[in-house]
Amino acid sequence: MKYKRILLKLSGEALAGGEGDGICSDVLNQICDEIKNLQLMGVEVAIVIGGGNIHRGVAGATKGMDRTTSDHMGMLATVINSLAIHDCLERKEVDTRVMTAIGMAEIAEPYIRRRAVRHLERKRVVIFAAGTGNPYFTTDTAAALRANEIDAEVIMKATKVDGIYDKDPMVHKDAVKFDQLKYIDVLNKGIKVMDSAAISLCMDNEIEIIVFNMFERGNVQKAVIGEAIGTTVKN
Repeated sequence: MKYKRILLKLSGEALAGGEGDGICSDVLNQICDEIKNLQLMGVEVAIVIGGGNIHRGVAGATKGMDRTTSDHMGMLATVINSLAIHDCLERKEVDTRVMTAIGMAEIAEPYIRRRAVRHLERKRVVIFAAGTGNPYFTTDTAAALRANEIDAEVIMKATKVDGIYDKDPMVHKDAVKFDQLKYIDVLNKGIKVMDSAAISLCMDNEIEIIVFNMFERGNVQKAVIGEAIGTTVKN
């Protein structure tokens, strides 16, 4: 395998499938099947998931809600999604832990770096919930931060398209896909694959980012063994 410890970044919207919001059980099962296959390969898997299928902090703020309050609601939405993935994985006999950046001891462990690394070493899937625990930071930034803290070799960002394009391929038929990009090009061109804070964290610590289509079965396994899929962002 090319990568032995990965951080998988999932969007909350991905869990909704075609339903727009909420959690689609078929999509949830498909994602968890892919994660189980990774674990069977011996890959150490950490996950960060967004909460956009339930609430987006920025969206709430644009409608007049206090930004800090709205972001806290978004963090709680990521906990709901994390618990859904945790339950699905456990039903598939995958040992899983949810760790939150905001204390809620009755339903999840607090995030402690050494404990998270120990879980990974014991081949447990670790789900990092509640973002960074701070408003004004996205789950992309949380993914980059946690990847650095646990010494992940790569961030695999799951999307609905097979990589990064120069424009939206869902709208523009002439969109051109990039096979590889440098961090600085992503920042300079304003490519909206992850926010600038997340890209900068990865650039400073040389953590590769692979953007790929999670909903094409087997893609994440191909990425782990080094096959060229999606778009790779690195120095």
